[in-house]
Amino acid sequence: MSASESLPTEKESFFTGFSKLCKGLAVILFLGHIAVQLFPSASTYLTLIPARTVPFGWNLITAGYIEQTIPGVIVSIVGLLLFGKLLEPLWGAKELLKFIFIVNISTSFCVFVTAVVLYYITQQEIYLYTPLSGFYGVLSGFLVGIKQIIPDQELNIFVLTIKAKWIPSLVAFISVSVSLFLKESMSYLPITLFGIYTSWIYLRYFQKRLEAGLKGDPSDEFSFSSFFPELLRPISDPIASILYKLVCGRSEAKEQALDGLLPSSESIMANRRRERGQRALEQRLAEKLAAVKSSECTLLQEDAAGKV
Repeated sequence: MSASESLPTEKESFFTGFSKLCKGLAVILFLGHIAVQLFPSASTYLTLIPARTVPFGWNLITAGYIEQTIPGVIVSIVGLLLFGKLLEPLWGAKELLKFIFIVNISTSFCVFVTAVVLYYITQQEIYLYTPLSGFYGVLSGFLVGIKQIIPDQELNIFVLTIKAKWIPSLVAFISVSVSLFLKESMSYLPITLFGIYTSWIYLRYFQKRLEAGLKGDPSDEFSFSSFFPELLRPISDPIASILYKLVCGRSEAKEQALDGLLPSSESIMANRRRERGQRALEQRLAEKLAAVKSSECTLLQEDAAGKV
């Protein structure tokens, strides 16, 4: 199924056809919100509090499914259902669940490390004892998945018409801008930014692509620099190389060298498409040839019958 086929049509409602996986995760988000509202002490064990993560290590997983505000749980549930409806037919339920799990725990771990580092730099205990939670990391990751699948699809967002490939960048820019003026939004900023980055790392280098028989997406259209305008790419490229070396243990330059030696997933997929097209053409030619022979036999039989 192609990405364009999976997009909702005009006759298809955005609010129907959700999968069991998305509905189940939506119920978990709702129950998590209810739990921390009815039992406030539960947030100590379920949200990410860096000072208590070492004894309560499971909150690296549970924090992503706990929304502490009503607007937060509404946005998370609606986003999960709509984005999941688009991505699950393309990835499959198993891959979607794997993506959610990896992005969620990776985001929580990065947020934990960042909070600890900021504490040692500033000696401010607020970084260690502020409860952090929310599904925004995974939602941001969904936007990166949409950027990969339908980068040139134009989407209407309020009064703006923007291509899907720029939505993660727009969300990151808005998150940073809002955090400069509203201190309350600072707790969401690292979750959103790390959600974008860790999801890109997974999709870029680790996700299995069965059609290509390779891992990841090495295309230039999905490089780290593709998140930035052309003007900033001379700055973003060295940063991407350093971050990738820290995360994956080798430099981007080596990865590009390997890509030059090995056939890319795009060339493999293109070759397979050409092979399928050639087989279809040969089949059609064979059918036409058979039809011509059949008509010739019919004419010969009619001529023979007329002579008799």
